[in-house]
Amino acid sequence: MQIKSIRGFKDILPGEVGKWQLAEREARRIFAFFGFSEFRIPVVERTELFVRSIGEATDIVGKEMYTFQDRDGDSLTLRPEATASIMRAYLEHGLNVREPVGKYYFIGPMFRYERPQKGRYRQFHQIDVEILGVEDPWADAEILAMLIRYLNGLELKNLSLQINSLGCPECRAPYKTEVQKFLQGRKDTLCEDCQRRLETNPLRIFDCKKEECRQALEAAPSVLDYLCPDCLDHFTRVKSLLDEITFPYTVNPRMVRGLDYYTRTAFEVSAGELGAQNAVCGGGRYDGLAQDIGGPRVPGIGFAIGVERLILLLPEKAETTRRQVFLAALGEAPRKKAFRLAQELRQADIRVELDYEGRSLKSQMRKADKMRSPYVVIMGEEELKGNRVILRDMASKAQENLALGEVLDRLQGVMGTN
Repeated sequence: MQIKSIRGFKDILPGEVGKWQLAEREARRIFAFFGFSEFRIPVVERTELFVRSIGEATDIVGKEMYTFQDRDGDSLTLRPEATASIMRAYLEHGLNVREPVGKYYFIGPMFRYERPQKGRYRQFHQIDVEILGVEDPWADAEILAMLIRYLNGLELKNLSLQINSLGCPECRAPYKTEVQKFLQGRKDTLCEDCQRRLETNPLRIFDCKKEECRQALEAAPSVLDYLCPDCLDHFTRVKSLLDEITFPYTVNPRMVRGLDYYTRTAFEVSAGELGAQNAVCGGGRYDGLAQDIGGPRVPGIGFAIGVERLILLLPEKAETTRRQVFLAALGEAPRKKAFRLAQELRQADIRVELDYEGRSLKSQMRKADKMRSPYVVIMGEEELKGNRVILRDMASKAQENLALGEVLDRLQGVMGTN
């Protein structure tokens, strides 16, 4: 029987990879402008890290983590998110002492066992960004400004930014109590999962997408009415700074995040083109996370972009932009000469494709057209005798005869390379 991929684990084929490369390349470019450095973390962590940081009562820990025992009997987990791992590494390697303000990003796969859907798989990818060591609202506004700059640079359309404040543990505790009281009389109208959440993690009910749960919450108390003076001031200042960059946003007091470590500022970017499951990016502040995993208090704020959903939104022109030359050679001696020319062009940063099978010129031209090469360099026995080639523009069909030594300069001119 033929072995196939595991459900929820998707192959990314060569024709799709161009969009992935664009998203990652643009992220690295924009994040560097804002002073962020790339972080790389392990795929596997101790299970305790995620139980203590994400929260034992969350769906991620309770239902979705890939957890197993190694040969020593230790409980290990494939990372379901990146923030806890980055904070763990930040503390473990003493970066909180050497770099009290850390600005980092990470790009890579995460793993959660949940129902696969459009743009979300059991192995999925995230672009994760964190600012550690800063509690001031300026950090909140700065990271949102960078996120907006990045998404605009990808030419995404129909995006909306929603923000909220979840308060701190002191002001959130009475709010959770009020939500529980409010929903107790409506418990029978909640879905089975939310009936369980009502006892363990009532704020997670706000994240439920089922209509009966949404209706039950219509008259629920607002978290913004329970903010302490410090949290209210923090949120007011974040909004004031966002107003400076003139990007529209909506305050959504019913928006929560799926992880327990979030405090104060929370935000989400959605795209209308994706339907019901339309969140592209989510994030927020997590000032107590470092203490949850056994470290000192280190404030932080960050976000994670779902790359699969991001790819669905990229314009088709983003998939491939080929600056490529195809060398079509006929005969053994011209093929050897073309092989040498290919290496010289590649050394000058020009992408080159060759025919490996010695096929006819017609077949090679067909292959060049299929590969969308804008230019073809043709070399046969006659051209080799004169130490010349034919350069063909595949769009205009125009051809010109060049000396072999002129090929590099001519290609750099017509292709805009240096």
